[in-house]
Amino acid sequence: MKTKILSYILASILLLSTFSSCNLLDGNGDDGQSQVDHFLVSYEEVSNYSAILIKASLTFASSSYPEIETLIDKVEHGVTVYKITYNTSFKGEDVIASGIVSVPTSEGEYPVLSYQNGTNTLHSDAPSVDYDNTLFQMLESIASTGFIVTFPDYLGFGSTDNMFHPYLDKESTVQTVLDMQRATKELVSNYLDIEMNNDLYITGYSQGGWATMQVQKAIEQQHSAEFNLIASACGAGPYNLNYINEYILDQSEYPMPYYVGYIFNSYINLGLTIATNEIFQEPYDSRVLELYDGTNSGTEINEQLTTTVSDLFTSDFLNNYNTDEKFLPLISMLEENSVTAWKITTPTRLYHGTNDTFVPPMVSNQILLQFQLQGTRPSDVELFPIQGATHQSGIVPTGLASINWFLELKNATEM
Repeated sequence: MKTKILSYILASILLLSTFSSCNLLDGNGDDGQSQVDHFLVSYEEVSNYSAILIKASLTFASSSYPEIETLIDKVEHGVTVYKITYNTSFKGEDVIASGIVSVPTSEGEYPVLSYQNGTNTLHSDAPSVDYDNTLFQMLESIASTGFIVTFPDYLGFGSTDNMFHPYLDKESTVQTVLDMQRATKELVSNYLDIEMNNDLYITGYSQGGWATMQVQKAIEQQHSAEFNLIASACGAGPYNLNYINEYILDQSEYPMPYYVGYIFNSYINLGLTIATNEIFQEPYDSRVLELYDGTNSGTEINEQLTTTVSDLFTSDFLNNYNTDEKFLPLISMLEENSVTAWKITTPTRLYHGTNDTFVPPMVSNQILLQFQLQGTRPSDVELFPIQGATHQSGIVPTGLASINWFLELKNATEM
């Protein structure tokens, strides 16, 4: 998405970046003592920004987005950005995944802010590959306000780009994100001159909003002793995948067919036994299997599919999706990877553009109601509609609102 904020930041951020390379992890700390790293495999410094130039960048950007002004006075540190690789697992097999960690350059003890990326199909756009992308640089600079900021690549990108991306797969997403936090703790504890406390803030948009909510549920229900989750901000996520599917099938036109193809490509690779020609018409049935190899952008994939729903899907799937047993494995897989509501205990904010036609705002309205029905207090989960925003134009306002909220909470905990 091209926005004025990114243009402003790009103009100034080019001045910020000085790139340097460190030796890959050799198992020894600065004191020469052997370290035991269970998750961290390697780290490499890829960029650093000064506090002065970060403030200049934010000042430029604030003319388009006044909300940024509140960030300028919070900038206290320079920032160093590292690419890391770390141990995780996928379907019982060991995998070495990758991501980006941005840290303050000043000594101190800092919480972690984990940013879950939105939908991407290009290997070249992974955070650890495209870390000098304008939007990523903007997010990396948030470390200057006193956070350690992490960006998991997800499987299928970065060091794992030789495998398919398990798109909207709950199990692998949660495992990858949590193992990155564990690797980051080892990086900071064993190799950097800063300290990390146990406080964790999580956020993301679109796929990242869905991923954030999945990670939040896993932490609250299974890992609360390991991670002190302070707040969660979820933007425009497809939390109920069966509802999203039904919404798309009810449209005459759907502007982002590559989302649909991505889901089916992922689930077929994950073991879905339904043939693509049972769901997609020719020639799209074969294209869904071929286009998601990391070399095509979402725009390029859209051009190879069709926005006309009746042309994309078979009439059998359109008419009998909810009644024919042969489609039951798909319904089950979508249900397994949807977010089911629970009684939330972490302060949570949902953000959604009111004019979003890619992921309809009703999906956030529904999950809010379901959280309340599970006994969640209204103060623990709130929905913030972004008036007039589409799926694309809602990205920046959601990000700024989330960061400003996190800063408020962080300042309150430090008082």
